[in-house]
Amino acid sequence: NLSDDVFEKAIVTVFSEPPVDIVYKEEFPHTDDEFVFTMEYLPGQFDQRADSAEQCVKLLDDSSEPIIRSGVTYAISGTLSDADKKTIEEYVINPVESRLSNGDKPETLITEFEEPADVAVLDGFCSMPEDEFKKLYESFGLAMTYKDFQHIRNYFSAEEHRDPTMTEIRVLDTYWSDHCRHTTFATELTNITFDEGKYKAAIEGTFKKYLEDAAEINAGRDDKFTCLMDIALMGMKKLRRDGKLEDLDESDEINACTIVVPLQIRNEDGELVTEDWLISFKNETHNHPTEIEPFGGAATCLGGAIRDPLSGRTYVYQAMRVTGAADPTKPLKETLPNKLPQKKIVTTAAKGYSSYGNQIGLATGLVQEVYHPNYVAKRMEIGAVIGAAPKDNVKRLTSDPGDVIILLGGRTGRDGCGGATGSSKAHNSESLESCGAEVQKGNPPTERKLQRLFRRPEVTKLIKKCNDFGAGGVSVAIGELADGLDVNLDLVPKKYAGLDGTELAISESQERMALVVDAADADKLLDYAREENLEAVKVATVTEEPRLVLRWRGRDIVNISRAFLNTNGAHQETEAEVEMPAEDAKPFAGIDAEGVDVKTKWLDILSDLNVASERGLVEMFDSTIGACTVTMPYGGKYQLSPMQSMIATVPMLGTRRTHSVSMMSYGLDPYLLSWSPYHGAIYAVVDSVAKIAAAGGDVSKIRLTFQEYFERMTEDKTRWGKPLAALLGAYSAQLGLGLPSIGGKDSMSGSFNEIDVPPTLCSFAVDMNTVENVVTSELKEAGNFLLKLDIDKDELDVPVYSDVLEKYALIRKAVEAGLIQSAFAVGFGGIIEAVSKMAFGNKLGVTIDDKVVAEDELGRKDYGSIIFEVRPDDVKQ
Repeated sequence: NLSDDVFEKAIVTVFSEPPVDIVYKEEFPHTDDEFVFTMEYLPGQFDQRADSAEQCVKLLDDSSEPIIRSGVTYAISGTLSDADKKTIEEYVINPVESRLSNGDKPETLITEFEEPADVAVLDGFCSMPEDEFKKLYESFGLAMTYKDFQHIRNYFSAEEHRDPTMTEIRVLDTYWSDHCRHTTFATELTNITFDEGKYKAAIEGTFKKYLEDAAEINAGRDDKFTCLMDIALMGMKKLRRDGKLEDLDESDEINACTIVVPLQIRNEDGELVTEDWLISFKNETHNHPTEIEPFGGAATCLGGAIRDPLSGRTYVYQAMRVTGAADPTKPLKETLPNKLPQKKIVTTAAKGYSSYGNQIGLATGLVQEVYHPNYVAKRMEIGAVIGAAPKDNVKRLTSDPGDVIILLGGRTGRDGCGGATGSSKAHNSESLESCGAEVQKGNPPTERKLQRLFRRPEVTKLIKKCNDFGAGGVSVAIGELADGLDVNLDLVPKKYAGLDGTELAISESQERMALVVDAADADKLLDYAREENLEAVKVATVTEEPRLVLRWRGRDIVNISRAFLNTNGAHQETEAEVEMPAEDAKPFAGIDAEGVDVKTKWLDILSDLNVASERGLVEMFDSTIGACTVTMPYGGKYQLSPMQSMIATVPMLGTRRTHSVSMMSYGLDPYLLSWSPYHGAIYAVVDSVAKIAAAGGDVSKIRLTFQEYFERMTEDKTRWGKPLAALLGAYSAQLGLGLPSIGGKDSMSGSFNEIDVPPTLCSFAVDMNTVENVVTSELKEAGNFLLKLDIDKDELDVPVYSDVLEKYALIRKAVEAGLIQSAFAVGFGGIIEAVSKMAFGNKLGVTIDDKVVAEDELGRKDYGSIIFEVRPDDVKQ
């Protein structure tokens, strides 16, 4: 759809960069012995390069409606066998998102879409014989259980007196998926047993403490029972009742953890004022999509993490990336059948996450990949972000009948259909081929526009309530905003024609928001959206009757009572058995290097994948954009000492400035968790807290958020015992330290055939501080002393929490007094890792007193211990 004149202009301004590109038309010259093939995206997949090109060409001719497609052609020289060529193609082309082009130029790029059929009614659903009913269930490939499917039949038979539509089944499957409603975590644990062993007293003792607290806090509520979710939330509830969570921002909107913080701000007139600000933080996983399509999955992991605080109207200014992988250095030939190579997953996922962050303009303050062989079952991809906004700019109101729902941002496509249910499933050998539609493609420039819009107080003060379009699409994003809703799917903007009502209802296409506004303010908000070049349409209204109604082509394709939706499916019950950790193991001893000299042991530890430098990975990410970053990812003159926390000043508009900073760290050791999920979770919390203490933070103000990632739960009660033990460990740490976890995310599908991910509980710690009290990790000056502060542990290897708090408080006092020059929390590689990484930044040396430190302590995993540098004159202080 371009004139020749515009096309010629576009070649040198949009399609190519004349200083570096060579342009060929129709064909490019290559020799007959070169292996040439072209990769293109599958139809329906969002292609950001082509989309951006279309927008740029419109700037050359705003009357045109260009259609552009892009592909990549490879020309490889050398002697290659047919097997070599096939291997290259398979490495480059991921069938989930792309395909091999036949090389022919199409007659036209205009796609003719078939008119979609009306949504089918499942005739006979309620009256079907049981054997046929079960076959029907199996044919749909649902994430819900058969018990849920029966629950649906009972509801439609007894209350609706009709058969459901196909859309209603898909919407319920999405709404009740593990991803959206945490159904595994909400399964009642009816019989919990603890095996005998040395550690039983500690683990069962924590469980008994939970039961006591639950009996007090849940008293009089018949909707509460023992489940993983209740244990996960009980620490927050208990500490809140004890008055240790007074800074929590209370709201019906639960998209991100939010606290209220008084900030000291230098205003435009140079005056120092105090303002209440909202500080939001959220961790998000995209394990499933990143495993099957690393670039898009990791990109939308960050996009999804950003949208949670953004939907709370806070501006996201810093991100952290923590990932779990198997060994990426193994040869490609060792790749498991029907799996992508670990090297491809690791490198391509890093490109996806960094691409999204760099385009949207988000500083990535800390990047770390954790390695364990069992992450080959399914990669772990976590994004954690921090956002902020003045409290007065954000309204937290209810949705009232007559209010309007506005859909804002990107258009709807097929990408992401079934993502919520897909991420709730374990993988098998066919997953790579069958899960393509479940992967979304991110569009960061559109999300950047949303950020700009939501940073305007005149806009945010119009918004009564907001939800981001993540898992579940329209059905969940809009469906959660009010009890009664009437949604017109014909008004939903589409990327292309041919989408049916079910696809419009559950598509997870990214970069969209659902806003609740007063009907009188709707047009005003649409005008503001146009100013930011964002599409916005009214798609729904809030109704009196508590029902979710989705209409398409003038007909109800979903009409379900809110009470039924809120059942979250059939009540599920199971038993759990907690196995005891092996007593003869040496989980804290570190990397096994017995019988070797210190030098060999030192080099072995530094070359371990979980200790070795990841600078090449880190440098793919922009850590400074936005000018709020306080600590670079690597410190020292030579930028070789890695930081353990990400720290940034809270961003201000205009000339306003603040010295207040947010801090975030993480703790995770999959090997320790594999030995004991209970102890592993405790030390994940302790490690995350120790890193904040080492960076100069005030530990008493820390707020936590957890990421749980476990194998697919089955009827095997010992599998249920692993997340149970981990959550009990986290509960013990929360109560012991007086630090609540006010958010989290669970991913319970980490299985591939017979392989399971290691039990994983990752703790994120968030704190507020000032620039003046920030401590970095690199050694500052020769002649200074290094001191090691150890925390006390009891006979069951559990930290003495009172000792931890007392010692971290002393470190904070020393920081405020200016006594500590640098600090490092001891981790996976023990003292060897800590002092080496502290020394690298300024290329200084360290002498260890062998009268104080025994050789077997050098590699010990002393989680909670902190090594810090002081001047000679300050040692006694």
